[in-house]
Amino acid sequence: PRVCVVGSGPAGFYTAQHILKHHGGAQVDIYEKLPVPFGLVRFGVAPDHPEVKNVINTFTQTAHSERCAYYGNVTVGRDVTVPELQQAYHAVVLSYGAEDNRVLGIPGENLSGVYSARAFVGWYNGLPENRHLKPDLSCETALILGHGNVALDIARILLSPLQLLRKTDITDSSLAALACSKVKRVWLVGRRGPLQVSFTIKELREMINLPGARAVLNPADFTGLENAVKDAPRPRKRLTELMIKTALEKPGEKPVEVQATAGQAAAPREWGLKFQRSPQEVLPTPDGRKARGIRMALTRLEGSGDSARAIPTGDVEELECGLVLSSIGYRSLPLDPAVPFDTQRGIIPNSSGRVEGVPGLYCSGWVKRGPTGVIITTMNDSFDTAQSVLEDLQGGVLDMSPSREGFGAVESILRSRGVRPVSFSDWEKIDAAEVARGKAAGKPREKIVDPAEMLRLIGH
Repeated sequence: PRVCVVGSGPAGFYTAQHILKHHGGAQVDIYEKLPVPFGLVRFGVAPDHPEVKNVINTFTQTAHSERCAYYGNVTVGRDVTVPELQQAYHAVVLSYGAEDNRVLGIPGENLSGVYSARAFVGWYNGLPENRHLKPDLSCETALILGHGNVALDIARILLSPLQLLRKTDITDSSLAALACSKVKRVWLVGRRGPLQVSFTIKELREMINLPGARAVLNPADFTGLENAVKDAPRPRKRLTELMIKTALEKPGEKPVEVQATAGQAAAPREWGLKFQRSPQEVLPTPDGRKARGIRMALTRLEGSGDSARAIPTGDVEELECGLVLSSIGYRSLPLDPAVPFDTQRGIIPNSSGRVEGVPGLYCSGWVKRGPTGVIITTMNDSFDTAQSVLEDLQGGVLDMSPSREGFGAVESILRSRGVRPVSFSDWEKIDAAEVARGKAAGKPREKIVDPAEMLRLIGH
């Protein structure tokens, strides 16, 4: 059987890995719109979390299998359609993730100084489409809308001492911009309360222990919460206890050596969590061009736990800030008119990865279940889809009688459209060049951010 996977992030690679491991004859081709593989492992994981990127070693092993091939620089839906792939392969798995962000839907969202978390993360991680972002970091106060791990990542990058970032694979130009940044205060704002935050304890602890930055949590936000979490699941309980402990600590209790150099000690950087506030409008500067603050509706919670809803009370509050980052989630987009898509939920309708009403078509990852969870969640989800493919191959659900040509058929389509795919060994040349450039600067790599430069490098 010839199987094709669209998207080379964790979902794509884990799906391929599982099929290759459990079917001795399957051939898997992975298509990727960028020249470079690995999706959010390369472009989403924070530069100061290198250990999370170790999965790249596993993915590289999969790509080196003689029954696996990688074709980068191919945009499915434009360079080749899904029906054309279905003609060439016995099974097609869509694992192309969530390439858009949810919008706030409030006035002032398009003012200068307002960015989506997705674009900001893409900027410091070298995602080609965000390389020209040039965020304005000339203000003292930044505000992040959202209480997830991505929001904490951004806060940490904005407030990290430069010497910590210099040793990471953060891009050269974002490092230069952060070196000139005036941001010294970051607020993370959420519509609901401390019991509904979606970041995890590891990320929160890292933020609390960030050198030269002080946590500002209002003890009043946490009164009576010890009782409320008595019977909560252990992760939620530990997370809440850590917030309570941090809120109640007296300022002098942090050991002196944690404070940054003497120059900063006078005005240390700080960050804090604000709860039960829902953004209503980004307020413009007098010339109407830039963000100068945000107006928020105060909310009260109806219900409890994860299902609690934030209802506006009628009171509002304004907060001054020159930088607004909205971290309210990523969003999948439809890829091809031939593929069913639920725009309401932002997913391809499926059961166990089998696309509803289209035999031989599957999906895995965020486009299958929505943009939530960490790499391990995606791994299990992808194995589940791969299992469906294997069952259908073994159970005779897929028509195996026609010989499908796989990439042979696709190659002539691409050639007729002037598209030249990038192979995995091409990627390894780009990889080697990045590592060499990084070595000169004492970094694990210096990412190439311009696709044209990547293609020049491999003689395309």
